[in-house]
Amino acid sequence: MNGSEFLYAGVLVAGVFISSFSQVLLKKSALKERRGFVQEYLNPYVICAYAIFVLATFMTVWAFKGIPMSYGPILDATGYIFISVFGFIFFKEKLNIRKTAGLIVIISGIVIASL
Repeated sequence: MNGSEFLYAGVLVAGVFISSFSQVLLKKSALKERRGFVQEYLNPYVICAYAIFVLATFMTVWAFKGIPMSYGPILDATGYIFISVFGFIFFKEKLNIRKTAGLIVIISGIVIASL
């Protein structure tokens, strides 16, 4: 991988990161009681989350201009790591042995595939 591919790969991982964060916003919104359909779907958390999803989509499209398509699934797998970390930080979710083993398998797969 040359220097420009690292830049594009970094943009793709950053897109996955912010996309994972937007999922946190959606879950935060889902945990709150809403009175009606409009309040459920037109609140600041949901609107911001979908705006972030749009930004992440544009970042992904731009990143694929400089990296091969075969890198996409490998780098997209980092989202599982981000979601686990965000769940631990924002929702106090426990990392049990199964989740930890799964993350180790994902990280190992990313390392092996990138070699």
